[in-house]
Amino acid sequence: MRAIVHSSQGVTLIGGGRVARSAAAQAVAIAPRLVAADGGANRAIALGLIPEAVIGDLDSIGGEARERLGEARLFRVNEQETTDFEKSLLRIDAPFVLALGFAGPRLDHTLAAWNTIARLSVPPCLIVGEKDVVFAAPPRRRLALALKAGARVSLFPMARVAGRSTGLRWPIAGLSFAPDGRVGTSNIADGPVEVEFDAAGMLVILPRNCLRAAIGALLEA
Repeated sequence: MRAIVHSSQGVTLIGGGRVARSAAAQAVAIAPRLVAADGGANRAIALGLIPEAVIGDLDSIGGEARERLGEARLFRVNEQETTDFEKSLLRIDAPFVLALGFAGPRLDHTLAAWNTIARLSVPPCLIVGEKDVVFAAPPRRRLALALKAGARVSLFPMARVAGRSTGLRWPIAGLSFAPDGRVGTSNIADGPVEVEFDAAGMLVILPRNCLRAAIGALLEA
C-alpha cells in the first residue's frame, strides 16, 4: 500500500479521543512529524497543533479544521473495512508511531485499536494513554526494556502466545497465554527486563513514564 507520509523520524498520530496537552507535547518532542486520523484533526487544532496530513474517511473532521488545514492536507480513504486508525497506520512509513487519542473514553474504540496494533507489524506503534503505553511485542525477537525496579509490566495476549523472560518478578517461561486463557497483568520489573515471544499477538502495557524505554526496545529489537 502506498504511503502518504514518509519520515525518517517518529510520527505522532492523533485520534479523536481524549489527549492531554502535556501528553501531546511529550509525543511531538519525541516524534515531531504530526498526522491526524480523521476527527483527530479537530483534537489537534484544539491543542494548537497543525497536522501535516489527515487520513481517514473524513466523516468526522469539522468545518473549522477543514478551513484551517486546507484540502491539500486531507487524504480521503473511502473503504469501510478498516478503522481510521488502521487506515492511517497503513499509510505511514516511519521508524515508529506514537498514537494518542485512541485509548478511550470508549472501550470499543480502545479494543479496536489494540486489535490493530496486534495485527500490523509495521510501523511499530505505541498507543499512549493517560497512564499507560501499549505496544505489540515483535515475534521471535528479543525485547530489552530498560526499566527500573518496581515498574509495572503487564502482558495481554491477543492470540495464543508463549515466551520467556528475564528480570520479571514472576518469570513467564513455560506458560501459555491466550485471550480466553492465561493473561499476564500486573507483573513487576526487578530491573531491566528482557522478553521474547514465539508468535505475534502479545501486547506489552507499561506505565506512561516508561515510554522512552519502550521506544528504545522496539527500535533495537
